[in-house]
Amino acid sequence: MAQVLDRRPGAVEVAVASGEGRVRALAYTDLVGEPAPGDRVLLNGNALERDLGTGGLAMVVALPDRLPPVGPAPVAPGHLVKARYTPLQAMVLGVDEQESEHHTALAEADDIAGMPVVAADLHSSLPAVLAGLRLTRPQARVAYVMTDGGALPAAFSRTAGALREAGWLASVVTTGQAFGGDLEAATVHTGLLAARLVSGADVAVVVQGPGNLGTGTRWGFSGVAAGEALNAAAVLGGRPVAALRVSQADPRERHQGVSHHSRTAYGRVLARPADLVVPDFDGADGVPAELAARVDAQCEQLLADAPHLRGRPVPVTGLREALAACPVRLSTMGRGLEQDPAAFLAAAAAGRHAAGLLS
Repeated sequence: MAQVLDRRPGAVEVAVASGEGRVRALAYTDLVGEPAPGDRVLLNGNALERDLGTGGLAMVVALPDRLPPVGPAPVAPGHLVKARYTPLQAMVLGVDEQESEHHTALAEADDIAGMPVVAADLHSSLPAVLAGLRLTRPQARVAYVMTDGGALPAAFSRTAGALREAGWLASVVTTGQAFGGDLEAATVHTGLLAARLVSGADVAVVVQGPGNLGTGTRWGFSGVAAGEALNAAAVLGGRPVAALRVSQADPRERHQGVSHHSRTAYGRVLARPADLVVPDFDGADGVPAELAARVDAQCEQLLADAPHLRGRPVPVTGLREALAACPVRLSTMGRGLEQDPAAFLAAAAAGRHAAGLLS
């Protein structure tokens, strides 16, 4: 290993000298230890070799010359296994396990008491939702409930860590196979309960980690989980809010205007009443009138096809400035605020709507 390039809680980015030059790699310190200059490293370079946008790093599998000590390990509390039955599985303490101090509070918990729950498709929506929310409710406590459709380690997300440091997030709750949050939960349901009853959140935002699986088919994408998350919110007595995935710059027809991901997740997967936030792009800076009209027509059709959805038009006035003030870099599919303002404005509108639901 040549040098440390960057570090954040739970992860270190390093430069590794290889036969083909220098390679950027990421080490999760809780799994493999702390790399140091001069260490030999064992790398997994699958995502790097395929030139994946989100996963454009090699992953440190082990430090062969400094392996964990052999012998009985101290018994730590918790038996929740994340990234199960992989070589780097992590055993963590679930927030509602018997050994958890919160077990009593969560054992029979079944209600999140009307907490607004915003669901979105892409991880890049997270800061935009928060920007819209904080414009009118800067003191609201927000929990990020991270699902396992993208990256599994919370430490992979620079965005979540920076939002936590900036005070924009009260906590990160990792659910399913995702791990490394302030709280660990087995399912989205227990994640939402923990967000409300343990973190004391006023609002929860449910989004997958960085990365997004899509196959170009109607059902083969990880964003279907957005509809499932809103079903969970409704079952638990929350107020589900659907954030649309919108783009004015995506070259793929299926993602232009309102993405087919949103149309499927909210029109077919979601089975409970929810608020569909329809961003009012009329006169919005940088959003063409043709795009605004297309989004309106697509939302009208979605609402006609899905009677469980309640259309909630939300103006985007003032949201561009709020987005520009985010403490993290805004980027979706490699495009920033200037290249695809509609994408971020639609997510921010969902945050603005959630703020209006707070009493």
